[in-house]
Amino acid sequence: MAGGKGSRLHPLTRDRAKPAVPFGGKYRIIDFVLSNFINSGIRSIYVLTQFMSQSLNEHLALAWNLDTPVKDQFVRAVPAQMRTGDAWYQGTADAIWQNLNLVRESRPHLVCIFGGDHIYRMDLSQMIAFHEEKRADCTVAAITVPIEEASAFGVIEVDDEWRITGFAEKPPVPKSIPGDPTRALVSMGNYVFSARSLIASLERDSVDPQSTHDFGKDVIPALVKDRKVYCYDFGGNVVPGETGLNTYWRDVGTIESYYESNMDLRDVVPAFNLYNRQWPLFTARYDDPPAKFVHDSDNRTGRATNSIVCEGSILSGCTVRNSVIGRNVKIHSFAEVSDSIIMDNVVVGRHARIHKSIIDKNVRVPDHASIGIDPVADQRDFFVSTTGIVIVPKQPRFDSDIGSISI
Repeated sequence: MAGGKGSRLHPLTRDRAKPAVPFGGKYRIIDFVLSNFINSGIRSIYVLTQFMSQSLNEHLALAWNLDTPVKDQFVRAVPAQMRTGDAWYQGTADAIWQNLNLVRESRPHLVCIFGGDHIYRMDLSQMIAFHEEKRADCTVAAITVPIEEASAFGVIEVDDEWRITGFAEKPPVPKSIPGDPTRALVSMGNYVFSARSLIASLERDSVDPQSTHDFGKDVIPALVKDRKVYCYDFGGNVVPGETGLNTYWRDVGTIESYYESNMDLRDVVPAFNLYNRQWPLFTARYDDPPAKFVHDSDNRTGRATNSIVCEGSILSGCTVRNSVIGRNVKIHSFAEVSDSIIMDNVVVGRHARIHKSIIDKNVRVPDHASIGIDPVADQRDFFVSTTGIVIVPKQPRFDSDIGSISI
């Protein structure tokens, strides 16, 4: 499901859907869940889109064309088609209800319904095996979080067999895990359904006048009352190439969580490792040249420390620290970039200073500019989050060679 507005990520979602927001220098957010599906051997994938979907559609066409004659291997974008009425998707369950023809025509045994806007690694085949072992109608993937954060999620109660006995969507006073008052078990918004149970539950929900047509608020709580709904422990999922408990999962729904998740990638031993070749992350491939670091003198050396620098970027006599630098970025001499995210095709002028900022695609930062340095000027000129992260919105890109504008 990739149709949400992502309003809390504004202005990064001003011109694109949340799953299409760049992440980690060279990826889009949706690449992470799609990579999990492909690595898990699941290759019949529909991506339900809705708001600001053009950028997402173009990325899917470029990066996720499986290019195979095999009928059941595809990644296809499905726009909102209003098949059941004149309304756009009214909730997550309604999005599936409006496209239930895809399920009926495919006649699958199981249906996996996952969000397209989270950062994590997961072998779905293990969750599916758990679902079938329990003969479940529905299985919900879950993770533990600090109790003070649990009100943002669906909070789950389970018995000794991990059958769900209670499900409360975003409760003001969440219940903690038995024996540990500091943590709660919450839904990741990822579900495995038996196809028959999915169809029956959506049919029931579609005619309920009191329903908001949301899986967390309506469908799952209703199923818990009279069907076999189980909880799958994400922490026990074993991903090839990873060691220890599988605990990294981020809902990058706010500027703060998006920024912090990108910053998690920089360290020598990162909280989330992009370099696991046994569970690769797939994305679009471009014919960009290697990154380049130029000039080597006492006060003019191109360098980057504790940072990610992507293809085509040139660091010319500048200093980059603790940052994520996207594709085809040009940072000129004597500029300083620290604790920041710089997206594709940005040009940073000489002597410019950028700190704790997100610079979206195609921005031209003038010589001697300061971003993230003066709070008063930042509030006047840019978007500033509640914790002081400065965001400079995306700009159109003018290609003088062909005389056209692209975004």
